[in-house]
Amino acid sequence: MINPARLHSDLSRLGRETDMFLATVESLADDEMTVPSLCEGWTRADVIAHVATSGLVLVNLIDWATSGEERPLYASPAARSQEIVALAALPRQELIAELRESVRNFAEQAQRLSGELAATEVQVNGKPVPATSIVALRIAEVVVHHHDLNTAWTVEEADPDSLLNALEAVVRSLRAKGAPGMTLVTEERDEWVIGDGGLRVVSDREGLLQWLARGDAEHVDIDGPAPALPSW
Repeated sequence: MINPARLHSDLSRLGRETDMFLATVESLADDEMTVPSLCEGWTRADVIAHVATSGLVLVNLIDWATSGEERPLYASPAARSQEIVALAALPRQELIAELRESVRNFAEQAQRLSGELAATEVQVNGKPVPATSIVALRIAEVVVHHHDLNTAWTVEEADPDSLLNALEAVVRSLRAKGAPGMTLVTEERDEWVIGDGGLRVVSDREGLLQWLARGDAEHVDIDGPAPALPSW
C-alpha cells in the first residue's frame, strides 16, 4: 500500500498541476487548439486528448496493482491513436469536458492505492513501474504535456517535487530504451546514472527536463557533444 500521508501529498500535487493544466486549456480559443505542440506531429488538441485518454487508461494500472491481474493500458497502439484522434476532433468544450471527467475519475480511483496492493510492480509499454508510483507517473504526464502546449506557462511553475516525478519517469524510459551513457546531475543535488554514466550533464530540474523530454539543450551543461535521445 501507499502510505496514506504520501498518497494525500501526491494527489494534492497532482491536483495543483492539473488545475494549472486545465486553466491553460480553458484559456485557449478554438483556433489555438489546432496550433502545433512541442510533441512532433501533434496539435495542442492532440496533446489535450492524450492527457484525457491516459487519465482513464491509467486506472488499468490501479486495477492491476490492487487485483494482481495484469491489465494493459491500451488494446493496441492503433487503438491508442484512434482514441486520441477521435477526442481531438471534438468541439473545444466537449474535449474539455472529457478532460475534466478523466481528471475526476483518476483522482477518485487513485484512493484505492491506500489499501493492500496485490502487485508491487506494473508495466507501462513493457517497462516496469513501482505500483506506488502510479500517481507520480500521472503527475509526470501532466507536467510534461503542459509544457508541450507551448503557452505562457513554463515548467518553472511546476512544484519542485512534480519536476522530480517527471524527471524520474523520463529517466526510467530512457534507460529502458537504451539511451547513451550519462550521469545526470541537477543543481538541486539529484543524480541519475544511465548506462556507463560516461557523459556528465548538469542543469537545474527545469532545464534537465526540457532537454531529456523534448531535446531543448539551452539550459544544460554537457561535458561533450549532445547525444541523440530516444523519444519519451
